[in-house]
Amino acid sequence: MSANSRLTIAAHALAWIGLYQRQGHEVATSEQIATSANTNPVVIRRLLGELRRAGLVESRRGVGAGWSLARELESMTLLDVYEAVEPGPLFAMHRTTPDQGCVVGYGIQPAMQGIYEGIEETLRKELARVTLADVLRDVLAAPRRPSRDASGGRRPA
Repeated sequence: MSANSRLTIAAHALAWIGLYQRQGHEVATSEQIATSANTNPVVIRRLLGELRRAGLVESRRGVGAGWSLARELESMTLLDVYEAVEPGPLFAMHRTTPDQGCVVGYGIQPAMQGIYEGIEETLRKELARVTLADVLRDVLAAPRRPSRDASGGRRPA
């Protein structure tokens, strides 16, 4: 099993756009954001499409095409982002019904469902406490190491 990074990459993209706009730029391109996230621009475009459907970003086509925030970072929570990019529950049950003649097979789903509901409720409360402005503040406060941008890509300073 591998960890899902969609929430992290979506938060990265929103924080990047927010900082870029604070520096006076109107729109950011998926290529610019992808350079910062070190991923393919297609991955960024797909996530931004989901964020657009959730009302968190807007896109502009044609000359000056790119992405901008639809709301201020202060009014977006990590829960908003999570709900936009993570469809379905955090945990799932068996794909097929376990053996109902077995005591464990019969009782595992109700037992785990209750546990999972509590975990998801806690997760949602914690994500709702954190705004994207908080994330950007923490990003900017992180100790910086000297870096070189060999790609020639434009990065917020």
